[in-house]
Formats: sequence, structure tokens, C-alpha cells
Amino acid sequence: MKKVMFINGSPNENGCISTAMDEVISVLDQNGIESEKLWLGKKAIPDCIACHSCQETGSCIFGDEVNAVAADLDDVGAIVVGSPVYYGGPNGRLTSFLDRLFFSVPDEKFNGKFGASIVSCRRGGASAAFERLNQYFLMENMHVVASQYWNQVHGSSAADVKKDLEGLQTMRTLGRNIAWLMKAIDAGEQNGIQAPVHEAKTFTNFI
Repeated sequence: MKKVMFINGSPNENGCISTAMDEVISVLDQNGIESEKLWLGKKAIPDCIACHSCQETGSCIFGDEVNAVAADLDDVGAIVVGSPVYYGGPNGRLTSFLDRLFFSVPDEKFNGKFGASIVSCRRGGASAAFERLNQYFLMENMHVVASQYWNQVHGSSAADVKKDLEGLQTMRTLGRNIAWLMKAIDAGEQNGIQAPVHEAKTFTNFI
């Protein structure tokens, strides 16, 4: 079975987002599903500069973790991304990373995979940030995994998140749903149920 990749966009490696992700990972571990967690760190991440060189070379012109993640996608069945909420949205580091990842990688590498986003805030703005992150999955023919509520935790620190019992339960529910869906896909493939064959994309431009 393929693994689940967690991409932590928080500047704090062991902060609120990491704590929430660990709760999901604990459930995946119980179900025998491998997880990998990538922390994007504190250094600046370049934005997509629309140079389109990736369309010719197959990789982003910036030789960083975007290309490393892209090279690993064949072994990934689900992607979980996480960000703190800054001014009602996800942070720039993560969105710059995801813009380049999803633009530089061929569509078929994402088709049929599962996606989920996790957000953390002190008080408000979580639903707007959550929706923004889910757009990456929705536009790449991925299946967005639901939970019992929006995938959010509250607090200003990891210690605060550990007190958010509803948020932690939401993370565990997310983990169970990811595990169940991945097992269902795996069982289907073993029994001859093939993934859908999709048409080539049509782009409509009103000029």
C-alpha cells in the first residue's frame, strides 16, 4: 500500500500543525499505513515565476524540495498539507511550495490520490484557510477526505492544541477515513476494479 505524505508549512517544526498531524499519523500507524512528514523549514521558498520551463524539463527550475516531493509521488497515495492561519489564509511559504508543485507535476501524477488539509488558528479564519488549501486537490482530480468537522485545531502553542479535545478527535477521524479509503482503493485494485480513464483536458478561453 502507498504511503501518506504530510507537508507541514508552519515555521515552527513542532508547533500546532505538527501536533495535529501527529494525531492523524497515530491512527494511520494503527492501521499499518506508512507516513512521511516533510517540514518546509524557515527559509524563504520561491514563488512560481511562470517561466514554464517545467513544461519542457519535467521539473521546477528551482532545485529544492518541490522536485524531491515530485519524484516521490508514485509511492504516495494521499497528501495532507497543514498551515497556520495568517490573516484568514494559509501562510505564503506553503502556498508558494504548493503552487510550484501542482503546476510543475503532470496531472496524472495526482489523479485519484487523496488529499486533506489541516489548519491551526488562535481563534478565527480557519474555514477560509481550509477552503483555500483544498483547491489544490479539487483542481487536480484528487479526492478530498472529510472528517467530522473542518480539519482545524485551536491554540497558540502545541500545548494549547493538546487541550483542544474536539480538534484532536477531528484529526483522529480524518486518520480513520484516510486509512479506510486507501484500503478500499487497494482492495478494489486487487479485485480488478480499475481507476477511471479521463478525457484530455479541454480549456475554454473567451477571447
